[in-house]
Amino acid sequence: MEKRELVIIGAGPAGLTSAIYGRRAGLDVLLLEKGIPGGQINVTDEIENWPGVIHSAGSDLGVSFRKHAEHFKTEFRDCSVTGIEIRNGSKIVLTDKGEIEAEAIILATGASFRKLGCKGEAEFTGGGVSYCAVCDGAFFEDETIAVVGGGNVAVEEAGYLTRFATKVYIIHRRDEFRADRLAIEQAFSNPRIEPVWNSVVESIEGDGLVQKLVIRNVKTNEISELPVAGVFVFVGTEPNISYLGEPGSLVKQTKGGWIDTNDKMETSVEGIFAAGDMREKFLRQVVTATGDGAVAAMAAYSYITEQLHLRSVLIDPEHVFALFTSSIDQGQINLQTETEKYAKESGVKIALIDGYRNAKMVEKLQIKELPVLMELKKGEIVRSVKVSDLASVKEFLK
Repeated sequence: MEKRELVIIGAGPAGLTSAIYGRRAGLDVLLLEKGIPGGQINVTDEIENWPGVIHSAGSDLGVSFRKHAEHFKTEFRDCSVTGIEIRNGSKIVLTDKGEIEAEAIILATGASFRKLGCKGEAEFTGGGVSYCAVCDGAFFEDETIAVVGGGNVAVEEAGYLTRFATKVYIIHRRDEFRADRLAIEQAFSNPRIEPVWNSVVESIEGDGLVQKLVIRNVKTNEISELPVAGVFVFVGTEPNISYLGEPGSLVKQTKGGWIDTNDKMETSVEGIFAAGDMREKFLRQVVTATGDGAVAAMAAYSYITEQLHLRSVLIDPEHVFALFTSSIDQGQINLQTETEKYAKESGVKIALIDGYRNAKMVEKLQIKELPVLMELKKGEIVRSVKVSDLASVKEFLK
């Protein structure tokens, strides 16, 4: 089976940034991609909030990200990931082109906007149809636009869009919003917002750019037209996680399937990280995705380096003594220092492991309390004892 250090799944901003940082750190990086690079930024015609670049087409930014990753000799592979399995402690990525064993994995497959599914939506995406108010709101200065949806995101983003548009219709299939009370009160108090109740979009029409919506009243079935220069669809977002199987079967997920991570992008599974829009997070933007990717890559680098080191000193040797201490306990620090000095003087080889920093290895070895001295043969624990001073260390080594 093919073995790699770092496998990144997804070639959006998070995945490509992870590749850049991973390669610069000296890791063997394999990036699995499907389709064109850039992910969701490819559906954004213009980007004005990428720092240092006043204006860029989303597709151009995606291409530049890939070129940057290629510059550091990232290996790319066009394939479909069908699953991830943990076999005897090893992480296996399943693809339609074979299986890959990875020291660490970064999940960076992003999220997708739920679509209306109406006629014209796909054709006008990037030409007046948008799924991101922060990305595209400024392009509708002094225009009349529509928002589709009735939850918090739709109502709040409608308010944000009134900073640019002179009129914002909120089209909702019910006769009341599902948003929080404060968001609703703010919307109703905004003279630029007008609700369109009990209605759904039948089609989006125009000549090159969006010019009007055809809407249907769900109670009367009456068809009408609504002249607008653009339409923002906020009927939900969902993470691209089909390859992970049932929610929670591999890594911990929150409501809606979003991947739960800590601030180091670590998931609930050791050695698996997540970055970008698929994470449970407050803001999903290109800039936050790239930040996630950088953190995930450096956290993966730290993890891989740690695992390779521990494997070389604990698992691979035929026979080894190992002292586990905590670097935040002064008494244990002193014991480690004394043991290190004794080992040099006596010629006995003792691996000195910081159990505080290497908590995952401590957990694997089922160490309940530090400091502990162990004897291992071919990675298997032969015996262990809790030690308190150098005398007890010497006694164990006899």
